Amino acid sequence: MAGNIESWCVRVDSFGSNLLNDFFSILKMIKLPIEINAVKGFLHPEEGEILYRSCLEIAYLGPALEVGSYCGKSTIYLGLACLENNNTLYAIDHHRGSEEHQPGEGYHDKELFDVKRNQMDSFSEFRKNIEMAGLSETVIPIVSSSGAVARNWVGPLGMVFIDGGHSMEAALNDYRSWSCHLRKGGFLAIHDIFLDPSEGGQAPYEIMKLALSSGLFVEIRRVRTLVVLERI
Repeated sequence: MAGNIESWCVRVDSFGSNLLNDFFSILKMIKLPIEINAVKGFLHPEEGEILYRSCLEIAYLGPALEVGSYCGKSTIYLGLACLENNNTLYAIDHHRGSEEHQPGEGYHDKELFDVKRNQMDSFSEFRKNIEMAGLSETVIPIVSSSGAVARNWVGPLGMVFIDGGHSMEAALNDYRSWSCHLRKGGFLAIHDIFLDPSEGGQAPYEIMKLALSSGLFVEIRRVRTLVVLERI
């Protein structure tokens, strides 16, 4: 839990010492409606807790949107926060897998490969997990590419979570497509931030730096490879 403490100290400095106590109280109250470790995915529980808490915090600003749902692990954390506030989560994923999920790549999962169509398909697994979690009326899945959905999107958002393709092109497209829809005070969360290139791809890290250099965002918390920025 040390990562959680460190990441929340930033908010304590800005909003008062009671927030840290509130944070631990909320963590104790999280009761996931499904065995989260049984859900395929790469999100650490500490990162999931931060997503949940962040989404709770900005519920009053508007709906949340996730790019890159995979089998629904992060969707459940975000969706649960939305459910508790009568909010909505839009979950965007073409469900054909990112580059690293394709046959022969390091994160390929044979159980998610559709042999008849010769392609990845995680949507059935995603839908099963969302239904088991009781979030079918809270999570709105959008089975499409991020760019296609963003093309005609007009509604403001309270939170955006980017965890889609990790190529530079895909990450930049996700950032440029969705960061502009955040309300002031809203949160932009980015997963798989690796400062050391030997630990992982650099595209998410690069869009984080791009956001910070724009002057429109400030970093408010970080745990493991998840960073949360606030739109100012």
